Amino acid sequence: MKSGFRLARLGVVTWLVGGVLLCACSQGGNPANATATPLSQQNTKAAQAAQKLALYQGMLRDHREDLAAPIGQEIVADFPGTPAAAEVQRNLPQIEATAKAKTESDRLAALWNYQSAMQSGAWQYSASITSSKPQGDAAVQLILRRHAKWGQSVYLFGGGFVCKNLCDLPMRFDGRRETWKAYLPKTGEPALFIEDDQRFIAMLSKTKTVEMDVTGKDRGKEMLIFEVGGYDPAKFPTLPKKWRASQPR
Repeated sequence: MKSGFRLARLGVVTWLVGGVLLCACSQGGNPANATATPLSQQNTKAAQAAQKLALYQGMLRDHREDLAAPIGQEIVADFPGTPAAAEVQRNLPQIEATAKAKTESDRLAALWNYQSAMQSGAWQYSASITSSKPQGDAAVQLILRRHAKWGQSVYLFGGGFVCKNLCDLPMRFDGRRETWKAYLPKTGEPALFIEDDQRFIAMLSKTKTVEMDVTGKDRGKEMLIFEVGGYDPAKFPTLPKKWRASQPR
């Protein structure tokens, strides 16, 4: 009787052990896998974050903050809690600010067009920028010119302007109001020349925005806005002495 009871109890134990083993097999044969999988995922994420961190740091070494900033933002968003994310967060705000400033600087520089060529039988350097307001067909160009025969000039070109003799041209340099003198060319081109070209060019290097109040033959009074902050004096060189005009324009 006791022998039968022991056999029955052994059968129950065998059934329980078998169930446990079957459950373990269904989980990959190793109960430790339940904790190993999340750890493995963490290691994988950390490795991926480290790779992107290396790319981020490489962009910074090359002074390409504009490319580094989005990589850093991706590391922080996609790999929170990793050493790479912690490293990036130390200077990401500063990198983002630098990238924004560089993007704006590049935009302003791209607004300018510089040329050097023969014009009307003499060498000429020019630097020009198109108005930010108005735009399209109504846009006006601000042109700086150094010509071996005609000398140096600063003028507006586009449409037609109203100006009698030496007229007043109200301007604002970063909001600071001044009144300049201007005149129309005797040859009849649709241009308006600024009298003190030397001082105007000198002011461009320390000015972000120039606003001018002009009167057009067809459009009446309007304000012109030029974002001149990207002007590069090195790309608008002075003519060699032997090329400079010996007569006034």
